[in-house]
Amino acid sequence: MSVTHTPQKFVLASRASELAQVQTNSVRDMLEARHPDATFETSFMTTGGDHNQSQALYLIGGKGLWTKELEVALRECAVDMLVHCYKDVPTVLPDGCEIVGVLEREDPVDVLVVKKGESWKSLEDLPEGSVVGTSALRRVAQLKRRFPKLVFKDVRGNLKIRLAKLDAPDSPFSAIILAKAGLVRLG
Repeated sequence: MSVTHTPQKFVLASRASELAQVQTNSVRDMLEARHPDATFETSFMTTGGDHNQSQALYLIGGKGLWTKELEVALRECAVDMLVHCYKDVPTVLPDGCEIVGVLEREDPVDVLVVKKGESWKSLEDLPEGSVVGTSALRRVAQLKRRFPKLVFKDVRGNLKIRLAKLDAPDSPFSAIILAKAGLVRLG
């Protein structure tokens, strides 16, 4: 009697943003290398946080906006695993969800990106009243104290959208602050 082995298939899900796809594909590749007998597919979806890119996150529901739809798909067994950026994961996970793996952390520093054509190299170089965009309340709290002459304003959207907002002719931003890890992942 011969026994046939049916390869296991797993579906990894994440947000549809380019950065989330890069991260999810990286996880898929790692899993395929460690489990060559299994098949790993990806599924990407748009979440509540993707739909509203004009208001600050703390005004419209916080971190759960990035994960809720994905968690529903996981609980309904439509997908097998979720891949999230840790900063988007709520502190308290929904029933039935758990964190089962964490990748090695990328460089955690933030970087200053200045408007195209400007020569500023640091926040200290920016003229008084300059508007600096960021999407992180943590950054605003830290920077307002250190740079009271600057104005910090929320800037939403994926990485490409934020960079486009910075360089738009009618942009209020002199610079934006971004996580280095995202810039590196997208090349």
